[in-house]
Amino acid sequence: MTHPWLASYPPGVPAQIDPSQHRSIGEMADSCFEEFASRTAYLQMGRELTYGELDCQSKAFGAWLQARAGLAPGDRVAIMLPNILQYPIALFGVLRAGGVVVNTNPLYTPRELEHQLNDSGAEIILILENFAHVLEEVIARTGVKQVIVTSIGELLGFPKGQIVDFVLRHVRKAVPKWNLANAHRFSDVLREGSQLPFQAASLDHDDLAFLQYTGGTTGVSKGAMLSHGNMVANVLQSSAWIEGTFPRGEPSTAITALPLYHIFALTANCLLFLRLGWTNVLITNPRDFPGFVAELKKHRFTYISGVNTLFNALLHTPGFEQLDFSSLRCTLGGGMAVQRAVAERWKAVTGCILTQAWGLTETSPAACINPPNEDFNDSIGLPISSTEIAIVDDDGKMLELGATGEICVRGPQVMQGYYNRPEETAKVMLANGWLRTGDIGHMDPRGYVYIEDRKKDMINVSGFNVYPNEVESVAVNHPGIIEAAAVAKADEKSGEAVALFVVRKDPSIDEQAVIAHCRESLTGYKVPKFVYFRDELPKTNVGKILRRELRDAAQNL
Repeated sequence: MTHPWLASYPPGVPAQIDPSQHRSIGEMADSCFEEFASRTAYLQMGRELTYGELDCQSKAFGAWLQARAGLAPGDRVAIMLPNILQYPIALFGVLRAGGVVVNTNPLYTPRELEHQLNDSGAEIILILENFAHVLEEVIARTGVKQVIVTSIGELLGFPKGQIVDFVLRHVRKAVPKWNLANAHRFSDVLREGSQLPFQAASLDHDDLAFLQYTGGTTGVSKGAMLSHGNMVANVLQSSAWIEGTFPRGEPSTAITALPLYHIFALTANCLLFLRLGWTNVLITNPRDFPGFVAELKKHRFTYISGVNTLFNALLHTPGFEQLDFSSLRCTLGGGMAVQRAVAERWKAVTGCILTQAWGLTETSPAACINPPNEDFNDSIGLPISSTEIAIVDDDGKMLELGATGEICVRGPQVMQGYYNRPEETAKVMLANGWLRTGDIGHMDPRGYVYIEDRKKDMINVSGFNVYPNEVESVAVNHPGIIEAAAVAKADEKSGEAVALFVVRKDPSIDEQAVIAHCRESLTGYKVPKFVYFRDELPKTNVGKILRRELRDAAQNL
C-alpha cells in the first residue's frame, strides 16, 4: 500500500521509530530517573515529587511487593486511584518489579469492580480509602489477597484537619466506613519497602505491562493486553512527533486533568513526559471546574490534554479567560471528537491551537495526530511514525483513497489481543496485524484521516446513514447550547430517527428553535426529529458522553 501521509509530515519527524532503544518501560524509566533526578516529576497541591524521589519510592514499593506480597513477574496488581502522587509511585514500582498493572476506575460500582478483578486475576490492589467500602463488598468473591489503602493527602504532609477539609471539598463526602482485614497503609509500605532489597525484573518487548480495560460504554469491558513493546513504541512514536516543538530535556509543565488510569493520559502525560523530563501537575478532581481554574492560575503551563467536554466546560468557567496563556504551546484533544465550535473558541481565548489526535485503548493509544502548528481542520491528523492506516469495507477489503469505510491500524503499538477472549480478538484483528477500530472515516490525498463516527453509533434514517458527530457539531454552534448528543430513536416511518439531547445555556430555547437551527445546516433526514433537554449529559469518568445510556433513554420518551 502507499503511504501518502509521509509527504505531509512536519520537518524532522521520522517515518519509522526504533523500539529497540528500550527493552521495557522500567528500563526507559531508569534512564529518565537518572538523567532528570533533581527535576520535579509530579506536583499535587503544592507537594513536589522529583524524578529522584520517584525512583527511590517506586523501588521501595516494588521491593515490598516482591518481599511481602510475593509478587512474581507477570502477577497482576490493580491500582484504583485518582490523580495523586501515589499513582506514579505505584505504577513504576509494579512495572519495574515485573508485575502487570490493572488500571481500575475509582468510581466503579461493586459489580464493575468485581468483574475486572476476577477477569484480570488481580491478587493485589492499591485503593483510595474513599472507595475501600466498594472493595469490601466484593473482595470475598475475588482472588485478591493483599490490600493497600491510601488517602488523598497521605503524601502531602497536610495537618489532619486540612486533609479532611480537602476530602470534603473535592470528593464531596466524608470517607465511608470500611473494615478490610489486614489492609496495609501506603506510607507504611513505602517505609518498610525502603529497607528491603529490590530486584529489577528482566523484561523484554513481549512481556505484558498492562491489562488496560476498554471503557465498556457499548458492552462488557475487555482487558486489552498491552506489552512493554507496545507501550515503549507508542512513547517513542509520540516523542518523535513533538520533539521538534518540545526538545527532549527542555523543562516544561504539563497539566494532567484526565485520570492517569485512562490510556490517553497514561501514555500522553505519564509516560511521554517522563521521557521528556517534564513536570506533570496533577488535577485530582477536574470536575470541580472553579477549583481547576484556580489551580491553573498557579502555573505557567506549556501543555494541556483533555477531551472535548473538558475544554468546553473550562471555556464556560468564570475566570478561565483571565488566565496567563503566554507559555501554552500545545493543547491536545482526544478520546472523543473535538467540535469545531469548541476548537475555535479555545484558540480565540487562549491563542493556542486545539490539536486533535486519535487512538484507542487497543493502540496504546496514539495512532494519528495533527501537526502541532496545523490549524483545526476537523481531521484526526496523520498516521504517526511506524503506523499504517487503511480504510476497509465490511469484508475487510481495502478501499481506494477518499472512500468511506472502517478505519484499520497497523503498527508496533497494536495490542496483543483481549485477555482470555480469543473470539473477541478474532472479531477485530485482520490478517497481517491489522486492527479493525470500529470507527468509520476516510483519508484525503494528503494522508489526513477523517472520522465520520463510530460504526455502532450511526443512525439509519430510511436507509441513509446519519453520523451523530455531524449533528452534534451543528447543534453546539447555537450560542444558547452548551452540549448536545445525537442518538437513534426507533421510528415507525423511517426505522430510526435522530434524537438530540441538549444542555442549554439559554433556558428560553425550545425544541422548535433547536430543530430550526439544525435545519439551516443539515439536510432533511439528518435534522433531529426529537429534542430532549437535560441539566447534564451522562459521561464516563474521562468525560466521554455515554450515547448508549441516551439511546436507551430515548426509547422510553
